[in-house]
Amino acid sequence: MRVGELYRQKIAACVKDGVAKNSSTFVVSFHGISCAKMDSLRKDLKRKKADVLVAKTSVADIAFKEARYQPLADCLQGQMALVLSNSDASEISKILVKFAKDCEGFVLKGMLLDGNMLDPDTIKTLSALPPRNVLLAQVLGTMQAPLTRFMGALNAKTRDLISILKQKSDFDAMSKSS
Repeated sequence: MRVGELYRQKIAACVKDGVAKNSSTFVVSFHGISCAKMDSLRKDLKRKKADVLVAKTSVADIAFKEARYQPLADCLQGQMALVLSNSDASEISKILVKFAKDCEGFVLKGMLLDGNMLDPDTIKTLSALPPRNVLLAQVLGTMQAPLTRFMGALNAKTRDLISILKQKSDFDAMSKSS
């Protein structure tokens, strides 16, 4: 076996392993982007616990087909990179969508999120969502609202009863003193 073939097999295994171990995999195409801009993107993604993996299209295509990720294989064209992450996909998509707006040669091709294929328009929609922890807080607040209103209504009735009893007590005290 030649060295080049061993290298391709190792890269293909790395791609398959990366896709399998991460909850989100973004496929991006880049052309004519400077190394400095790509390094800046890598640093931004690293802060959000995401990795960028650049592989030859043919090697990634083989890896995706072997791993039965045909929809991802269909996204591969030209210079491409994979962004792999287990962190909040909405935050990663925000970074990638912003970078795509700023850099003309950077194009989102598709995404695999928990085994489901998303197209570029859906990725843009995902980037508009608030972070996961904010969404969870909103859901919790929505679930608590009826209970909070119910408890407020019960407390109001209790306060009203106490107020009536206090007024009666004050009235009885005034009646006895006169």
